[in-house]
Amino acid sequence: MKYIALGKTGMNVSRTSFGALPIQRCTFEEAARILRRAYEGGVNFFDTARAYSDSEEKIACALSDVRDKIYIASKTMGRDPAKMRADLETTLRNLKTDHVDLLQFHNHTPTDEQVAEMRKFIQEGKVLHMGVTQHKLEEAFKVVRSGLFETLQFPFSSLSGEKDIALVKETAEAGMGFICMKAMSGGLIRNVEANFAFIRSLKTPVPIWGVQRYEEIEQFLDLEEKDLAYTEEYAAQVAEEKKSLSGKFCRGCGYCLPCPANIEIFMAARMREFILRAPYQNMVSEEGREKMFRIENCIECKACETRCPYGLKPYELLKDQLSWYKGFLKEKGIL
Repeated sequence: MKYIALGKTGMNVSRTSFGALPIQRCTFEEAARILRRAYEGGVNFFDTARAYSDSEEKIACALSDVRDKIYIASKTMGRDPAKMRADLETTLRNLKTDHVDLLQFHNHTPTDEQVAEMRKFIQEGKVLHMGVTQHKLEEAFKVVRSGLFETLQFPFSSLSGEKDIALVKETAEAGMGFICMKAMSGGLIRNVEANFAFIRSLKTPVPIWGVQRYEEIEQFLDLEEKDLAYTEEYAAQVAEEKKSLSGKFCRGCGYCLPCPANIEIFMAARMREFILRAPYQNMVSEEGREKMFRIENCIECKACETRCPYGLKPYELLKDQLSWYKGFLKEKGIL
């Protein structure tokens, strides 16, 4: 494992780091096995959030005995000082620690009042560094140019465009750490190796790979050991994958939910891509069909559009996906 500076925080973090959102879906026993394997493989940076249900507790269960050897980042969605403090106290209790190494404003650009409260946490020693997570490119540039924060977490993968790459470079020039969320683009990316090499070629980004299966952490550790160079062959593979996913696509962040029609938007809006790029049997099962056909109950309230950080109109994507899905079912003799 190699380690790089996370901006000017003074933290030297593993180039392959751990995103804890998916371990919400694991049992405590399995999460502990995965987290421990990551640590034993050299991973020393673990990113979680107050909003990720029991993931903080799972990190504590697996890694409390090596707390002084790892960095833990968490996040608060609190919009006022009281909620921020309540989130922080819960996080510290769940993690069984007296501090978090990095606390991030979760998916919003904070106000002066929020920044002042975060500075109090730092003065108290409960937080060592502060950062921001963002999904909107314009807001992300504002965060960098404000000069107030030490890290930026933003969606970044081989599917990212030139403006996203410019953001990475500007973040580095500002002395900030750049943390890649959704480094597999919500599961859409299939060429893991080319994607891994692409991110590595930019030197400063730290991907927090979302892991929920033991074999996944083994795969990422193996790729780290190979120390891949971004070759012309990988670049061609990335270009082909971009082409196959051209146009606006759902990243699967889930911020569109809840849906009044109980549609699993973050899954349904990507169904075609899933079916074409992975074993599809579960997606066309009786349960899978029932979930997709909930799209017919969409009332076009457009609440999903107001919540989407990428400026998409999910209700329109859903109609297109359902139309294609019905055609696929007919082709396979299921409908």
